[in-house]
Amino acid sequence: MAGTSTGTGKVADMDNLFSHPDPGMQPTPGPLEILDPVINSVVVPATVAHAFLGFTDHTHLWWPLEKHAVFGPGSHVEFEENLILETAEDGRTAVWGTIDDWQPPLSFHASWYPGSTALWSTELRVAFRAVDGGTEVRVVHDGWEGAEKPSAIRAEYDAGWPLVLASYVRFMGGSPEAAEGQA
Repeated sequence: MAGTSTGTGKVADMDNLFSHPDPGMQPTPGPLEILDPVINSVVVPATVAHAFLGFTDHTHLWWPLEKHAVFGPGSHVEFEENLILETAEDGRTAVWGTIDDWQPPLSFHASWYPGSTALWSTELRVAFRAVDGGTEVRVVHDGWEGAEKPSAIRAEYDAGWPLVLASYVRFMGGSPEAAEGQA
């Protein structure tokens, strides 16, 4: 069989897997939905180095696992080598993200996919900079086109990051009121 009818009277050449079909046979892509990044920033009363360590080395002490986790309360989240990893009480693990740019104490970037796979990852950048009163921690979450359901996932993180960061601010000695007003 040299070709396959496309229903348009054109025949696609199936003999060569590397041949390109007639452009007239290409489906027309629909419009792409452009989703803005989710950006949140908070100020914690700490030096840049201390704020970075609090965020990355002590995540298990402040991350609200009762609301934002794969395994829920009792699990443990940590930065381990180039991974952000949650471990359940029974030893099961879930990779939340893969770190591909690590610049302590100023920033890190990760492909982010808690409860999913790297195939459906988004992009997470967390930056730390000195400001009056401590350190500004800025979270930029983007790359929604990589998510399985981009609009729904973006909406979840738009609502979730302020709660996560408020927990971090409290852990770092900031006031909950200040955290709610900044995120």
